[in-house]
Amino acid sequence: MKIAIIRPRYRSFLIAPPLGMGVLSSYLKSKGHTTKIIDGLNLDLPNDEIVDMCLDEGAELVGVYCLSAFFLDAKDLINKLKAKGIKVMVGGMQSTFMPQYTLENTMADFVIVGEAEETVDELAKSLANGKPVDNIQGVYTSSTKSFTERQVIEDLDSIPFADWEQIDPRTYKKAPHGGFIKNFPYAPISATRGCPYRCTFCASPAFSKRRIRFRSPENVVNEIKYLIKNFGVKEIHFEDDNLTLKRDFMVSICNLLIQEKIRITWACPNGVRADKVDYGLTSLMRKSGCYYLAFGIESGSQQILDNVKKDITLEKIEEGVKAAAKAGIMTQGFFIFGLPGETEETIEETIKFAKKLPLTRAQFLNLDVMPGTEIFETLKYEEKRDWTKQSYHDVTWVPNTVSEEVLKEAPARALKEFYFRPKQLLSMIRYVRPTQLTILLKRLRFAGIV
Repeated sequence: MKIAIIRPRYRSFLIAPPLGMGVLSSYLKSKGHTTKIIDGLNLDLPNDEIVDMCLDEGAELVGVYCLSAFFLDAKDLINKLKAKGIKVMVGGMQSTFMPQYTLENTMADFVIVGEAEETVDELAKSLANGKPVDNIQGVYTSSTKSFTERQVIEDLDSIPFADWEQIDPRTYKKAPHGGFIKNFPYAPISATRGCPYRCTFCASPAFSKRRIRFRSPENVVNEIKYLIKNFGVKEIHFEDDNLTLKRDFMVSICNLLIQEKIRITWACPNGVRADKVDYGLTSLMRKSGCYYLAFGIESGSQQILDNVKKDITLEKIEEGVKAAAKAGIMTQGFFIFGLPGETEETIEETIKFAKKLPLTRAQFLNLDVMPGTEIFETLKYEEKRDWTKQSYHDVTWVPNTVSEEVLKEAPARALKEFYFRPKQLLSMIRYVRPTQLTILLKRLRFAGIV
């Protein structure tokens, strides 16, 4: 079957090759389908042009990638595809946790729930052969009587590498996840799937049923070598939720990179847990090419961390960040304002804690109550969601312990206090490439810094 896989254009300062779409494409190709990836974000394509491209390609089925952050953009694209008589499926976190809402509000034909590879293959084959689709595991339709989830793929090595020919790293804008980078071209990869933790503000645990699966270290390193050889990739970004969770796994990857003399810089812009690194590990990571680690810190208040079931202490966070800094690795902290129990005092604690840690960079955001999170379910937030608000920038929910005005001002104030220090300013200047200046300035204006 001819299948188009699409990411719509939306407002974003981070434009990386869409790894999930690339993996889905390669998997479908391995099953005999023909695919076309259309990345409206990277190509800056309006939805009308994307629809025309689908028609020109003769797409028999179109898959639209949808997150809550760009739900309205995806909805507009799906409506325009449907107006041309094209069959449309929609997938992603938004679809997985709000299948009925997504179906009714986008008018898509099919909602893909959970991991897409096997589900889309079975759906496409059923459509091509004129077979019923209502009872396919992982597919939600308007006539679905009893929806059944599909089990995840256990053997991650059985999944082909991403379709890098269609998401060629050399063709992407210099606006990577994390904002800063050492070497271009770069490529995102994932060595694991899932998360065993229970943070109430994150949807990953629910998506993975609090399980984590690993590729073999050899498979991961083989993909890195493939990217270097075929696309001239000079840097790798691991997009895992818990890359360092299993210490032996991380050690094996590092040792393979060192033993095979693979010249590559690499980073973890999606974040690792601070309690899952130590100086011995970070030193080995640095030796193998790692130069940048992000940490999901969230708050400088132990009470807030406990409220959101982070299962970590401030002391452990400090130990982990210091271990990375001591090894010569750049560090970034992710912080979220507006978590349950937030007060003006805890906001101050977070800013002070960020400045106390040996962080090279920091990102301060406001909580976005996302589908699939425990907070979303507790608040029954589906009825309150305003899709026009900017994800993690605008205030989408206000705890009764703090005012909306305080939350609105907190991220910009925190950024100014953190970055308007000589050490941080010099570090930022050091890693900014001239070709990134325009996007960096846009990000600073958006954050209210300039």
